[in-house]
Amino acid sequence: MRVANVSAETAKGEAGLDIRRGIKHFPPGARLWVTRARWDPGHGRTHVVGRHRGRSGRYVRMVVALDDLENFRVRGIHSTRLLRVLLGLRRDPVAPLPAERPWNSRAHAQEYADAWATWQHRVPARIDGETHPYRYVCNPPPMEIEHEGRTFHLAHFNAKGARYSSLPPPTEYVPDLP
Repeated sequence: MRVANVSAETAKGEAGLDIRRGIKHFPPGARLWVTRARWDPGHGRTHVVGRHRGRSGRYVRMVVALDDLENFRVRGIHSTRLLRVLLGLRRDPVAPLPAERPWNSRAHAQEYADAWATWQHRVPARIDGETHPYRYVCNPPPMEIEHEGRTFHLAHFNAKGARYSSLPPPTEYVPDLP
């Protein structure tokens, strides 16, 4: 099964300026089991199961942002309680576990974990004048990118992503000194 940890620091709030320890329902470093989506949670978000931050310590199912996760890897499941939550069988603790497992092979899970690990270090980039506004670039973004034979220059970068323009950056005025 695919597993990830909650990042020590996560960026929230307006323009990502509010730095927090962990996320609302999980502490930093918490192990989360990344499950298959029963419905699409939206771009950059995924379904997870983990022990809640509160005092109960129960396993809960949540939707979290992939940017708040790190250290993607594959681990085995050794807890029947966890397995019941992953399968959605929490309601009846004595119900037999299904013989058929809903997940794929270890190699398939490792492929997903590797893809998410590389995706983690990317930021959305908007190119002015494009009908499909978002591309993804590495973090920190490059000063120039090539797209369809044209060069675009970095115009703005913040926690929400990078913005590129076809206009070159302004030159700095240096006065002549006598």
